[in-house]
Amino acid sequence: MKHILLHERSVYLSLYVAYVLVGLAIAMPVGAITVEMTKQGLKNGFMHGWAVGLGGMTIDVVLVFALYMGLASILAMPIIQIPMWIIGAGFLFLLGLDSIKNADQDITLVGEKVTKSFFTSYRNGLLVAISPGNLVFWVNVFGVVLAKSYGQGESSNFLVIAAGVLSGILLHDISLMAIVSVTRKAMSRKVIKSLTMVAGVLLIGFAGYFIYEFIQAIKSYI
Repeated sequence: MKHILLHERSVYLSLYVAYVLVGLAIAMPVGAITVEMTKQGLKNGFMHGWAVGLGGMTIDVVLVFALYMGLASILAMPIIQIPMWIIGAGFLFLLGLDSIKNADQDITLVGEKVTKSFFTSYRNGLLVAISPGNLVFWVNVFGVVLAKSYGQGESSNFLVIAAGVLSGILLHDISLMAIVSVTRKAMSRKVIKSLTMVAGVLLIGFAGYFIYEFIQAIKSYI
């Protein structure tokens, strides 16, 4: 019995570590969340950049829970996914516009007191994460994993895999913010302002991509 338990723990640990690496790989490509995290990290330091990542992960956890509760088929419906493209585009456009318009506002250099609230940065992460791209990933990848796990009578595998992926994303976010926090020490207010404007342009670019996907989804649905 003891050997069986040790074997199961070893399997779960291997599965967890493997999917931590998957989570890291998923988080590596530059996306809207990464851009917003970097922007907030440059302007207000580690905690505000990480708050954006935590906001994004909150949506991820909710989606994992929804999949586990059997809502994958509902979340995969075009009538659910299509509106999210335009909603996500709206949020990203507003965030991008705000970044450009207020690029010289709320900049806190190293040693200065941060005036922006932690919740505001967290809220931005929530808004950026509400996108069908994020939804499609969780439904497609974890929908298959969940179906396979249930088919084998091992639903616990799904929770281990989900924990691994979320841990990988969290590790990426903390590492990125650590790098940004060190880098910003050598930056002037003018440099941070310029990078904030670049981040705003990138966010508007992602909004344009979302609108394009919304139009394509409408065409295919019709």
